[in-house]
Amino acid sequence: MTPAGLSLEQAPPFGVPLRFFLTAPPFLLFAAGLLLWQGPDIFASRWLPATLALTHLLTLGFMAQVMLGALLQILPVVVGVVVPRPKLTAALIHIPLTLGALALAAAFLGGGPTGFQIAAGLLGLGFGVALLAIHLALWRAPVVGGTVIALRCALGALLTTVVLGVLLGGFFAWGWRLPVFELTHLHAAWGLVGWTVLLVAGVAYQVVPMFQITPPYPTWLSRGFAPLLAALLAAWSTFVLIGGRAAANWTGAALAMGVALFAGATLWLLTRRRRKIGDPTLNFWRASLASLLAGAALWLLMTWMPALEHAPQVEVLLGILSIFGFAVAVINGMLYKIVPFLAWFHLQAQLFQRVKVPNMKQLLPDACIRQQWWSYLAALLLLLAAAVRPQMFTYPAALAVGMTGGWLGINLLRVCRIYYRVSRGEPAAA
Repeated sequence: MTPAGLSLEQAPPFGVPLRFFLTAPPFLLFAAGLLLWQGPDIFASRWLPATLALTHLLTLGFMAQVMLGALLQILPVVVGVVVPRPKLTAALIHIPLTLGALALAAAFLGGGPTGFQIAAGLLGLGFGVALLAIHLALWRAPVVGGTVIALRCALGALLTTVVLGVLLGGFFAWGWRLPVFELTHLHAAWGLVGWTVLLVAGVAYQVVPMFQITPPYPTWLSRGFAPLLAALLAAWSTFVLIGGRAAANWTGAALAMGVALFAGATLWLLTRRRRKIGDPTLNFWRASLASLLAGAALWLLMTWMPALEHAPQVEVLLGILSIFGFAVAVINGMLYKIVPFLAWFHLQAQLFQRVKVPNMKQLLPDACIRQQWWSYLAALLLLLAAAVRPQMFTYPAALAVGMTGGWLGINLLRVCRIYYRVSRGEPAAA
């Protein structure tokens, strides 16, 4: 039995999203290694080359991998549009994105202009294919509901993020004369608030009611949130570029309140779950949404308290809350629903009435998820502590990040191992 509203017969092969999902956890290990190598100095400022390398290992290597892989799965199943030649498209996105993320991190760590040129070429190819293929598919959606509206806005935000990233890459690679400080702020905001929050919102409209058995999101929120947030982000960006500080502060405050509204509404829905059995992935959702609320509150404080706006520790805290607290947590939680569900679905399709297919709990027991959750929570708390007391907490935070990344990878590989054993007609347990 499949969830209502899903067109699972159009789903791409399991390997299409899986290649992205399995590539993401090693980037948490790379981030942990960078933290160990650089030590406490990496928390001194968000502008340091090592800090920028760490940021892009997480945003490109972990977040973008899963988000683009999930989109290739969601568009046929939820939206009802097929991405042409999904295996080839996935390869043309996945390989350049993976190599480009590594090249960009290496360039920040001392690769010089040549490193940035290589990274720009690889990432331009990967994101160019992704934007073209996904936009062409998304604008052919037969029904335009809240999810489609949010995904269209998110793809527009990704396009803006990529263009800004290309401009900043041109500064490092070819010495283009640009207002780097302002463009960096816009690049971060469009990537985290536009692309990430709106994509999470569009996916949440489907997966929160489906997997957590909650009431649906209110129609006014699911249809109006994404266009409003995108419009506010565009207005804020304009005011930042023209130097309208007061107007930028007001629109920035409205953006923070809009983000908080989505987080609060989702937390409220999760309190109304009709399924009373505990679900360990709820921990990731709650941590993610709490981090989003905390980040929105911190952004509001920075907007109206100039002393905080340029405090290095506050900027680093905001980055940790937005990237590791919000994005990494919600992606982690969704992987634990998406990967076992896809494995179960593809096994059902291949082996219908021939072999008993393991259910999702057998593919990935709750105990495995809970164990990795505690390592994630420790990593988040230690990273936040390291932003304030780097000498004391940097190395424990690095070890915790490595542990949670390795554990996530092991759990996903467990699902894949069982999937391939059963698909070959072997018993699920060795």
